[in-house]
Amino acid sequence: MSGLQHVAVVVGVGPGTGAAVARRFAREGFKTALLSRKLENLTPIEHEIQQAGGKAISVPCDCGKPDEIAAAITKIRLELGDPSVLIYNAGPSGITWPPPGILDTDHAAWQKSLDTGVSGGLYFAQQVLPKMVEAGQGTIIFTGATAALRGGKNFAMLAVPKFALRGLSQCIAREFQPQGIHCCHVIVDGIIDTPRIKKMRPSMSADEKLSADSIADVYWGLHTQHRSTWTQELDIRPFTEKW
Repeated sequence: MSGLQHVAVVVGVGPGTGAAVARRFAREGFKTALLSRKLENLTPIEHEIQQAGGKAISVPCDCGKPDEIAAAITKIRLELGDPSVLIYNAGPSGITWPPPGILDTDHAAWQKSLDTGVSGGLYFAQQVLPKMVEAGQGTIIFTGATAALRGGKNFAMLAVPKFALRGLSQCIAREFQPQGIHCCHVIVDGIIDTPRIKKMRPSMSADEKLSADSIADVYWGLHTQHRSTWTQELDIRPFTEKW
């Protein structure tokens, strides 16, 4: 890839999709940058990738803060090279459980959900797009949810950022696809099989959940698509899911 390195930036790395995507791209020879607000979420995945013979770095970052994002990308460029892949897997933060209704939504929490849920996606894209355009190649994948298509009672803090992230992905695709940048939005419809979900719902079968490793396979497939058949939006769900 002329002008770019085989470097994948994975934003929002936890024990589920983010970690699986990082491992998948590392297996394919990508140097991976792991980003999350908490370093303790990152170092186990970094060590796992390195023990398997890959290269990974952990970069703590609040993806709602443009200055931290700029500093993170600078660090990644210095240590790994210019990113050719950006995976924005960060979700809206500040959501409490049970989620608040409209009248109970706190203004500060609302802004935080927008900052991490959608604005961070814009800020990261702004950091990596210039070099991608210069090279004429690059991949940006946004992780979406069913909430990107329809809202629900007490879910404004999730649905509104997800709606906006979907719109952002379409705008980036329409502007930059003719310049060789593949931007796509993946609607993840269902519950992802993570250690936390296993504890919360021990009776839930594997067939009822999405496999994080299988999601990672989908993301790799999107990255490797031929430009004559690029996907802009894709929805994935367990075969047992009712929809």
